[in-house]
Amino acid sequence: MERMRRVREGLAPAGRMRRPWPGAPCLAAAVLAAAALVVGCGPAGTPDEEGVQAGAEPAPRKEIIQPEGVARLPVFSSAVRSGDLIFLSGAIGALPGVSPPTLAEGGIVPETRQTMDNLATVLEAAGAGWGDVVKCTVFLADMSDYATFNEVYLEYFPEDPPARSALAAAGLAFDARVEMECIAAAPEGGP
Repeated sequence: MERMRRVREGLAPAGRMRRPWPGAPCLAAAVLAAAALVVGCGPAGTPDEEGVQAGAEPAPRKEIIQPEGVARLPVFSSAVRSGDLIFLSGAIGALPGVSPPTLAEGGIVPETRQTMDNLATVLEAAGAGWGDVVKCTVFLADMSDYATFNEVYLEYFPEDPPARSALAAAGLAFDARVEMECIAAAPEGGP
């Protein structure tokens, strides 16, 4: 009766009024605590599943890898390690230690070799090698260089090559004929 009077006088909404369940705050707290345990957060002062002390500094989400002498622009890192993966930025056939970046002369073959050597330097700095590479993406300025590029590429991956995509891209940096980026599995106990 009281509710109907309040609705008529505009003191309550016309819809159904719900009373909050008295145990709702406790239930919400329990759900949040359970969710925290599911994602590996233990109570303060106890180790989680990986043996890391709760409240301890977490491992960095990414590690920048920048070897000396590898040409790069200041807008990206040569590679980033995150978890068990190493992401190598696109590399071109720029000669090491030369500024401004200068491409290897002689066409697609020397440029491809220098690109591969530049990537090898970054892999080595990350404690990895060609056998750890799981995916490559290749950008060619001209798809007519595809077969010639592959001849050089196979020198670095003579068996069990990684997954790969290759495509033509107009306007590569510094008028390069080839650019390649890679993803590698980080070896256990890397640098």
